This record gives sequence, C-alpha cells and structure tokens, in this order.
Amino acid sequence: MGARFLLIAVWALLIGFISLYPQTASAQLKRNFYANICPNVENIVRDAVQKKFKQTFVTVPATIRLFFHDCFVQGCDASVIIQSTRSNKAEKDHPDNLSLAGDGFDTVIKAKEAVDAVSSCTNKVSCADILAMATRDVIALSGGPSYAVELGRLDGLSSKASSVGGKLPQPTFNLNQLNSMFAAHGLSQTDMVALSAAHTVGFSHCSKFAHRIYNFSRQNTVDPSLEQNYATQLQSMCPKIVDPRIAINMDPNTPRKFDNVYFKNLEQGKGLFTSDQVLFTDKRSKPTVNSLASSSSAFETAFVTAITKLGRVGVKTGRNGNIRRNCAAFN
Repeated sequence: MGARFLLIAVWALLIGFISLYPQTASAQLKRNFYANICPNVENIVRDAVQKKFKQTFVTVPATIRLFFHDCFVQGCDASVIIQSTRSNKAEKDHPDNLSLAGDGFDTVIKAKEAVDAVSSCTNKVSCADILAMATRDVIALSGGPSYAVELGRLDGLSSKASSVGGKLPQPTFNLNQLNSMFAAHGLSQTDMVALSAAHTVGFSHCSKFAHRIYNFSRQNTVDPSLEQNYATQLQSMCPKIVDPRIAINMDPNTPRKFDNVYFKNLEQGKGLFTSDQVLFTDKRSKPTVNSLASSSSAFETAFVTAITKLGRVGVKTGRNGNIRRNCAAFN
C-alpha cells in the first residue's frame, strides 16, 4: 500500500511539473530530425538560401532578425511570417515588426517551395525549422560559424499583433532591461551579449538612433559614449531632415562580414544603439565584450551556444502546432 501511494505521489508531482513547464516536457528537438523523413532537407534549404544570398546581401540580416523576432514572441514557431487577414492582425503588422525586411520572409518562402518540390518532402518540414536552418546558412554565407541546427519544431497556430508589445528589445534599452528580457527566455547575460553581435551585419534607419546624435540630454547634445568622429559621421549620413528609407550599417568597419569586429567597435565607442554601447559601458558586461573582441573562436563558440538556446524557446510540438502548407497562412 505504501509503495502504491508513493508511486501515485510521484506521478502527481510529474503531472504538476509537466503542466507548469509544458515546453520542457514536450520540446524534443534533435539534430538530423528529418533523417528518415526528408533526408536531404538541409542541402535543399542551403541551396535555396544561397540563391537568395546571391541576389542581395540583405538576405543575411533580414533572415537573422526574422528568426530573433519570431522566437521572442510566442517562441520559434514561424508565427511572425503569417500574413494578416480581415479578421486577424498578425504579428508582422505590429509596429515593432514593420521594419523587418521582406527579403527575410522571401528567403523562408523560397526555401519552403524548394523543399516541398521534392515529392518525398512535401508538407513534411515546418516553416519554423526552415527559418532556423536558413538563419544558420546566412550566418555561414557571410563568414560566420556553421553549426548543427536542432530540428523538430512545428508551426504555431496563432499570430496576433497584440502579442508583440513589450516582447522585443528596444534600441534604448539599458543592461538591466536587456538582461531581464533575455532571462525570460532562459538566456544568460553572456548569451545576450553574444547574440547582440548579429548587429555586425545589421542596418538601421536613422530614426532609431537620432536622439543619440542630436538631442541626447540637456547637458550633451551628442551621447558622450559615442566616439566623436563616429558621431560626426553619423550626423552627415543622417541629417535632421532625412529620407526615412535611408539605412545605416550597424558595423561601420566590416558590415558584410559576420565577425567579432562588432565588439571591437564597442570598445572604440562605435556602437550604433544605446543597447549596443551599454554592453561596453556597463562594467557588468564589459569583460564579456573584451573577451569576445579579443578572440574570434571565443566569439563563435559563445554565439553558437546562444543561438542554439534561442532556437529552443517556446517550441511547438504535438497538438500545439502543425506543418503549414503555406508559411504565410494557417492551414
């Protein structure tokens, strides 16, 4: 009787754990998930991504940013790709997502078409997994590390603009705000610093940092943490009255190479956003910036660890998702 009671108690605890942490219980991602389903999927996706990359370099930052914005809102489930309808305003139409470049969406859609064109793979591979693979591929194509991608995500069944607010980091964030937002997804400060290096291939519209070069504070028109010559350069590229379509490279030195120069720029006061430069000016994260700036291999190791953890956020499995036939619409 005692043993039976103990067994029931343990089972009750387990059920309670599963209900509290459903993603921990259900998310069984693994490498080579499609080995017996669509064995050549990674090559198919890579070829499609490479074609898109040859058309425009914007494919790189656009795809990486799409992956990040997807994972931070309802998890890595391709919900950010869903198009709005008359009855539903989707994630991509929230103000924080309006600047997502179309080339990122197009990369995933083209790769999905290439996968589904293989009869044995048709409707077998999720858009969420294709986005994860495409992200790895654009990083490698631009000189960054290639890494094994964990697969097995399903596509989400919901995409609402109302779910986006307060879920994405802002250019004005300080270290506490950054750490808090990333910690909510199981990501450490080191992970956050490493992932910020995706800005090494990023670009931004002037409005996102104009306050740093024109009206920072009563005491300082220009943010004193900006290197003086860099601030002058930014002012020349972004006059007070500027075409809102103008975009500035976030890495002024190697904008088309995925590397650790991003961190070297921070050491020199050349972080474009407040949320970039604070990684160096705050003494809590400064040692990590210095470490990743001094070693390409340390940076690549930290980045791969962090983006792998990011790819596990809010994964949908079982009844919580499906495989979309069209990445931009629910089945």
